[in-house]
Amino acid sequence: MLKPFLTANWRYLAMLNFVADPKLLEPLLPRGTELDFHEGRTFLSVVGFLFLDTRVLGLPIPLHRDFEEVNLRFYVRRRSVDDWRRGVAFVRELVPRQAIAVVARTLYGEPYSAVPMRHRLEHTEGRLHAEYQWRRGGRWETLAMTATGEPQGSVEGSHEEFITEHYWGYTARRSGLSEYRVEHPRWKIWHAQTTRFEADVATLYGPQFVEALSSRAVSAFIAEGSPVEVLRRTREV
Repeated sequence: MLKPFLTANWRYLAMLNFVADPKLLEPLLPRGTELDFHEGRTFLSVVGFLFLDTRVLGLPIPLHRDFEEVNLRFYVRRRSVDDWRRGVAFVRELVPRQAIAVVARTLYGEPYSAVPMRHRLEHTEGRLHAEYQWRRGGRWETLAMTATGEPQGSVEGSHEEFITEHYWGYTARRSGLSEYRVEHPRWKIWHAQTTRFEADVATLYGPQFVEALSSRAVSAFIAEGSPVEVLRRTREV
């Protein structure tokens, strides 16, 4: 069995989800994968969350255990010998530490960038507010959500399950396709009642994403998160 390369707690995943034209995403597909559709649609998600108690090969790294991440991802799948492996591919991932970005780019080929980041969480009885911010060009950009009540499990076959239950990561590399597995239990979610996404999309992700990410989000929720294990990269084809 493969040992995990990285372990952490992923918590309070704010997930803002948009319908995307497949033609927008097809040029970004890692070789050997195809777009994963749900009810005939493909999606982009802006996701902000906390990495807590992060360990590499079981060892905590000083000053790099707890930090924020914000990413833009879409949903793919790859045929294996006996099933479909449902996963995600990333357009860009933001973290606040340069060392984290370098390791992720080098070992996994992931499109990480390091920028100043901060977050604000308020989780009191009956109310949750999750806010993630990153600074570019002297300006703070924001992804924020509020929700109330208790988190609920996602229904099998639902949109919420589709967004939260992808367990593989795929990245295009010069030598082919990088594939790795992310293991975690199913997450419960809060449906967001308010959302805020403020960013210069053209310079953050590219002008081709402005239309999709300026449209009305089709869903927004906060996943409670869990401990996760990121396994070693398993193949290049």
